[in-house]
Amino acid sequence: MAGERKLVDLPVSKLSNHTPVTLPVHVLHGHRPGPTMFVSAAIHGDELNGVEIIRRVLRTLQPGNIAGTLLCVPIVNAYGFIGRSRYLPDRRDLNRSFPGSANGSLAARLAHLFLHEVVQRCQFGIDLHTAAVHRVNLPQIRSNFALSPRCRELSEAFGAQVVLESPERPGSLRRAAREQGIDVLVYEGGEGLRFDDFAIRAGVDGIANVMLKTGMLELPDGIDPVPLPEGRAPVFANASKWVRAPDGGIFRTTKQIGNAVSAGEVIGMVSNPYEDQESPVRANHRGIIVGRTTLPIVNMGDALFHVAWAEEFSAAKVPREPPAPPPRDDAEPVMDEDEII
Repeated sequence: MAGERKLVDLPVSKLSNHTPVTLPVHVLHGHRPGPTMFVSAAIHGDELNGVEIIRRVLRTLQPGNIAGTLLCVPIVNAYGFIGRSRYLPDRRDLNRSFPGSANGSLAARLAHLFLHEVVQRCQFGIDLHTAAVHRVNLPQIRSNFALSPRCRELSEAFGAQVVLESPERPGSLRRAAREQGIDVLVYEGGEGLRFDDFAIRAGVDGIANVMLKTGMLELPDGIDPVPLPEGRAPVFANASKWVRAPDGGIFRTTKQIGNAVSAGEVIGMVSNPYEDQESPVRANHRGIIVGRTTLPIVNMGDALFHVAWAEEFSAAKVPREPPAPPPRDDAEPVMDEDEII
């Protein structure tokens, strides 16, 4: 019904001790007609920032304040969330299991349920992620902005510091949704198994900005949208690559996510406690650091910095550095995998 808010539990399965598992969906149906949008989090169960982002969004929205329908799924992968794991109990990655199957593996069944009961009811959506455990990501949007004009408009409206044209992997939610004509923005920010208030606030603001752009939210009469200040428009990047450790040892750097770097610039050093010799870590391209490891102990070939850039950048126009988040004093191991959502 128009103007109502409901929590709908979609049955998934039972745990081995007969405890039922459901997929809870917050449904906010506005008083006025409008588009239908979904916001999801914890497809990877150890990526927690999105859960808090959705909680804060739901605290600020009422059905009477919106047009259309908003479907919020704070925890898609309940199994991974409970176990503090990226994966499902059978070690399958839910974001490599779409479009799924009603009679397949647990991952396939959950993917099928989420796609058919939530995603396919929408015109567009935002899927919230963080970096893998022991990495941290700059708040950023990943989308198919080069192929979809609407994706570009929504990506720009979100207001993240960087928008990265990111390839779709087979089995990903983005690919399955696009094949159904549904545009999905992937928001990346922060680190797995940790709350990062900088990334959480950016995610909450971004969702509100997209809802304003699509007419799902309206500003009070007499108040106009505040334009982004000069130099704060998103940087659209169409390429990225990890800078890897040239040797094993102790990694040191003064660079943070959000810093601009030049090709060949020394952005870190790898040394060890037994030799005086140090190995410099050099930027592979001119661009912006959108992700980095949080661990000072590295092996040769470990991913250290994720640098993004756009081919249209010229030597005469260096992208302005977005404001860096508060410095981190934690340091933990890194997973050796490239993250393409």
